[in-house]
Formats: sequence, C-alpha cells, structure tokens
Amino acid sequence: MKSIAIIGASGYTGAQITALIEADQQLTIQGLYVSENSVDKGKPLAELYPAYSHIQTCLSPLTEEAKALIVDEADAVVLATDHAVSLQLAAWFYQQDLAVFDLSGAYRFADVEQYPKWYGFEHTHPDALSHAVYGLAEWNESAIADSKLIAVPGCYPTASLTGLKPIAHLLSDTLPVINAVSGVTGAGRKAQLHTSFCEVSLTPYGVLGHRHQPEIATQLGQEVIFTPHLGNFKRGILATITVKLKAGTTSADIEQAYAVYDDKPLVTVKQNQFPKVDDVVNTPFCHLGWKFDENNQYLVIGSAIDNLMKGAASQAHQCIKIHFKYA
Repeated sequence: MKSIAIIGASGYTGAQITALIEADQQLTIQGLYVSENSVDKGKPLAELYPAYSHIQTCLSPLTEEAKALIVDEADAVVLATDHAVSLQLAAWFYQQDLAVFDLSGAYRFADVEQYPKWYGFEHTHPDALSHAVYGLAEWNESAIADSKLIAVPGCYPTASLTGLKPIAHLLSDTLPVINAVSGVTGAGRKAQLHTSFCEVSLTPYGVLGHRHQPEIATQLGQEVIFTPHLGNFKRGILATITVKLKAGTTSADIEQAYAVYDDKPLVTVKQNQFPKVDDVVNTPFCHLGWKFDENNQYLVIGSAIDNLMKGAASQAHQCIKIHFKYA
C-alpha cells in the first residue's frame, strides 16, 4: 500500500482527490496539508466539505517539520497548489526521491521560455523540469510509469487533446477551432466577484491569450484557436472542436483513428451522437462524439469531462495508479 500526502487539500481539486485516494484500497493518505497561513488549518476536511463526512482527517499546516515527516512517511505527494507554489515544492520533493503529481501548470511545458509569458515567473528548477512528463493518462502511460515528476494536464487541454490527438495525422493546414465551456469550480474555491454564481453569465474570456492554448498546441504538435467560456453551472467542461481534415479523408478513417480508445475504459466515442456535461459530472470519464461532412472535409468533435475529475483529480489518480503499476 502506497502512502500519499496531499498538499492544497482544502481546495476543490485537493478535496476531490483526497476522496478518491481515501476510497482506493491500494492507497492510504499520509496527511492533508494547507499553507501555514491558511484559515482552514486545523479543521477536519469534513467541516469544509460535508459531503466527505467520512473523512475526519484534519488539515495540517505545511511547516518544515511537516515536510520532513512527508519525506519520512510518504511514497508520493499530490500538489493541488498555485503554480508558483508548486514550482518550488515539486522540485524539492522530487529531490527527496518522492513521486510528485503536480496539478498546477508549473511543469507542463518543457521549454523554460514559456513560463514568463504564460505564468508570470521564471522557471528556477530546470533540472527537475527536464525529468517532468505530461500526465495525459491515455497517451503517456509509459512515461508516467517511469518518471517521478508528473505534470497533470489542465482541464481544458484534457478535454481538447482527448478529442484531437487520435485524428492529429488527418488534420489539414487549417487551424483547429476549440470552443469550450467550463463550470465555475474551474476558477477555484477562493471567492471572486466575477466567478460568483450570481454574477456569472455565459461569456468568453482569455480570448487569443489563454495559457491553455499553448499547452494544447504543444501536445498536439499544431497551433489551435482556443476560446474558453465560463458557464453558470458548477462543474463540467464541454468542448466543441471544429477541424478541417486532409482531402480524401473518409468517415472510415476517422472511425479507425478513434479506435485507439477501444481499450481505454474511461473514454467513450460515438459517431453522430454528441455528449452532455450532465453525463460525466462526478465521474472520471471523457465522452466524445463526432460528425463528419465528407463534402467539405469538416469534422466536428464534442468532448465532455468533469473539470474536477478527468480534468484534474481523477486524472491525477489515474497517473498514480499507472506510476505504481496497479492500473
């Protein structure tokens, strides 16, 4: 049985992966941690999330003593922390020879030049970064199993790449267009006026400048046009992706390409039937649907995931199971 420390456990994603690990008979929770200045330190997780009333573990401050205890007792660390915080913690725990599963964006780009542009900081741990692998679970199993530093993908990239990667070799030179809508939990637990449920109205944001655009493009190997939207629902993502395929591509070619998921139980694919957010909320699944117009070579793909599950916590859980070889 592997022991997992969860840092940033008071947030939506941290609490979600705590529940998944607590329910996994192959894993045990070493401890739940928050920052030393957190107002939640000392509280049981169940006090913050009554739905997890069975988890009475208290949130401990991440002191130097706590970090030493994690190194002594844990096999792995999950970081559900801010990008700049994960930047330092991931490198430190990696250097202590623990497996690190980072849910932030601090290790998603191999190129250090991307971080000042998209995350606002210089990447100060290039050695750790050189060993990090991208944790898109259905596509990078071997690398996830072999590396001790796994950068769990963003929620929008997970939905988009799951739909696009199978047909990447069929894409024409026309840029894929991704329009994706997320529930407000994607903005995190901290209160902000523009993400208050009563203030949210369906709207695009980060137009032609969202940090998930280069993440998608890097992993796809092709530039994309990505437009995220904030929807007035709690959780889930629906991405509608429009692509033009190479001349001569047929529906049979597309069907064959998506057969890559035939042995991937968490991804379902249906032709001419599009997914709904409600079908994936609170599940680890990605539902894909597609329709192709052979007259003009345009393909439309629908991809639905739960942003807190497949887009974060359950994909991290997948990566943990792959890494420790019991998936």
